[in-house]
Amino acid sequence: MKQAFIRAPIDTLHRLVRDRRGTTAVEFALVAPALCLLIYGVMEFGRLAWTQSALNFAVEEAARCASVTPTVCGTSSQIATYAASEIATGYVPASAFSGATASCGHQVSATFAYPFIATGLFSMTPTLTATACFP
Repeated sequence: MKQAFIRAPIDTLHRLVRDRRGTTAVEFALVAPALCLLIYGVMEFGRLAWTQSALNFAVEEAARCASVTPTVCGTSSQIATYAASEIATGYVPASAFSGATASCGHQVSATFAYPFIATGLFSMTPTLTATACFP
């Protein structure tokens, strides 16, 4: 009788060691956090590259507007407002843009502190800059 009480836990332990059900779930639980972080990082840095491209486009268009249509983009504040309206995202404020007259023509510059969505994962705050000059 005593031997049956000792044998039962050992048999149960052997069955658990040989049982392969659930290994996929355990492997997924180990890999999923790294995979999600990788996918999130790719999306976040893709958004950063897209914002840099949009910033470049906005300053180019604003410099062109200042040269071609001075009635719309005649002052520095009008240039900044026009440049901010050219960015489709809408989260770059007009204060990030500045316009000036340089030797190359009308020059528009932008400086923007890029905010990551999850600041806890990425501790850096990159500053995006763009400059364009249109004769």
